[in-house]
Amino acid sequence: MSILKRMKSILKSQRPEAPASPPELPFENTRTGDIISIDLEDYVVTGKVTYYDRGFPPHRYAYYLKNGTKLSCLIVEKSRIYECFLCEFLEGGLDDPTNVPTRLDIDGQLHFELEHHRSDRTRVEGHTDFRNEDEVMFWRYFGEKEQYFFLQWQDGKFVALQGERTPSSNVKFMRAAQ
Repeated sequence: MSILKRMKSILKSQRPEAPASPPELPFENTRTGDIISIDLEDYVVTGKVTYYDRGFPPHRYAYYLKNGTKLSCLIVEKSRIYECFLCEFLEGGLDDPTNVPTRLDIDGQLHFELEHHRSDRTRVEGHTDFRNEDEVMFWRYFGEKEQYFFLQWQDGKFVALQGERTPSSNVKFMRAAQ
């Protein structure tokens, strides 16, 4: 090996490596103004709610979506995989979060059973139904044929959503120009 080759390899080994870019996590890092495409239908993100426990990373995201005049919500639950639920907002009311039933019957045709219930903290951006850094109670119900019902309560206000599970492979993200 010649001296020039040795010097070249020594200089090359002393170069600092380029810093690794943080991994792209579109299910978590999407912001208001971005576009989400679900089953080939495009939505603009108008709001985002991030749910977390104190001292732990976020485990659920709710993206408020708009397509023309249609308002929807994409709920993304983070575990070993991302579970996605495309939901529509429902009107109705409950008075007290301590009286939330474990079984829901909607119009006598749809039946939902309580899957789990928890309390979380929220971080919000854009137009949502919740306040920033406040506690929210969250109920998740399951029904037939991948139908789900979500109920959320914060400071006297209930938000009800009904939808279905959507494979995460059918959800695509596009960043807004900055």
